[in-house]
Amino acid sequence: MIRSVSALLGSCALSMALVACSSSQMPKGPPRAVIDRALKSAPGAAQPSTIVAAELAFARAARERGQWTAFRQFAAPGALVHGPDGPLAVDAWLAGKADPAAAVQRQPRVVAVSCDGALAVGKGRYRDPQGRVGSFVTVWERQPSGDYRYIFDASGDDVPQPPPPPQQQVEEGDIVVTEMDAVTGLVASCPRKDTTVPAPPAIPIGEDGKADARLSRDGTLRWRWEQSANGTRSIVADYFYEGRWLNAIEQSLVLTGE
Repeated sequence: MIRSVSALLGSCALSMALVACSSSQMPKGPPRAVIDRALKSAPGAAQPSTIVAAELAFARAARERGQWTAFRQFAAPGALVHGPDGPLAVDAWLAGKADPAAAVQRQPRVVAVSCDGALAVGKGRYRDPQGRVGSFVTVWERQPSGDYRYIFDASGDDVPQPPPPPQQQVEEGDIVVTEMDAVTGLVASCPRKDTTVPAPPAIPIGEDGKADARLSRDGTLRWRWEQSANGTRSIVADYFYEGRWLNAIEQSLVLTGE
């Protein structure tokens, strides 16, 4: 079943969380109390809105406490960050990094959740303080506390960068919305009690250390990464839906030399 995030968050929370008022500023999201009320009233364990809430909290912490401070705070034990040469432990990746004056602004676009809600993969867009834009993929895992923390994160600038948006002539009294993004929520189907989820289609893994694939505990969501010889990083997520495996997220990140 594909669930609409608008139904899960409610129209008020959706407009606050998922609409950007300008092309240069990302939304701050609804107050935590609004999110909590929406989540309590939503049915089922697999809630795309909980991942949206985690992304919003992550982005807010980056703005208010510092970018790398937020990366440390929201990392699960053993979390990985996919750098130019492959995944590495987030602690090693963050070693010696001081928080920049301004944080990268992130906004989720697609969220795929396992049937039991224990694992989720999110894809989104970001803008850095210099105005460069790009994409990110984050894998979130529910912790024993019930909170979500990321276990994998990868990001990369668009190559080439898109041209700046055209300047609009705005007259007094005009209402202008320059960017509006809704989050697509994909929830894996739960198997019947008397059946099991079939294994996802086989995939070539490639060289050791250059690719990996992992399956959620309930067997309904698979995510994988691959590092090509030219440095391009590919992250793919597939989910089990109504008796078959479907692609949920596919993202390639080009090596930029940074």
